[in-house]
Amino acid sequence: MNTFQLHTLESAPAGSRPILEAANKGLGFIPNLYAHLAEAPAALEAYKQLGALLEKSALTPEEQQVVLIAVSIENRCEYCVAAHSFLARNLVKVDGARIDALRGNNDLPDTKLDALAAFARAVVRERGWVQGSQELKDLFAAGYTPQNALEVVLGVSMKTLSNYANHLTDTPLDAAFTNEAWQAPDEYACCKKAA
Repeated sequence: MNTFQLHTLESAPAGSRPILEAANKGLGFIPNLYAHLAEAPAALEAYKQLGALLEKSALTPEEQQVVLIAVSIENRCEYCVAAHSFLARNLVKVDGARIDALRGNNDLPDTKLDALAAFARAVVRERGWVQGSQELKDLFAAGYTPQNALEVVLGVSMKTLSNYANHLTDTPLDAAFTNEAWQAPDEYACCKKAA
């Protein structure tokens, strides 16, 4: 039994309601991630603020989505892979072949974005210990800067918050994201909750 409540506008703590109202107004629904995070208004606000800060970064909207999807795949967060695939495809208008390659853990057809995705995955996998790594060298060779590398860490921070919250709360996928449903590959089965 899941002990975490999917909050509504009526059930959410007062501190979470403005963010839930804004999401409902902007998207037409309250994403289940937000509904779970609403239990802890500070956590919901932190997620929204990290997202707002990432949007201010030098990374383009497409690059931001590449980072967020790559991190979510590395963290095996099925909810966030689906949600950000939806956002990337429908709102940011990222080329579908790029999204599909990323979701399949294949090389992206754009070498610059491929270096960005590989670096984001390495930051997660190595817990930030990527100084001198091939992924960092490839990132810089692709034209990214030290600023961009730190902005990737910002994206990792944002997704780590939501990925781990989704793991903890077993967030159900919203109907809006079902066409983008993603399942972690079998090699990750040891790390997923037993059915």
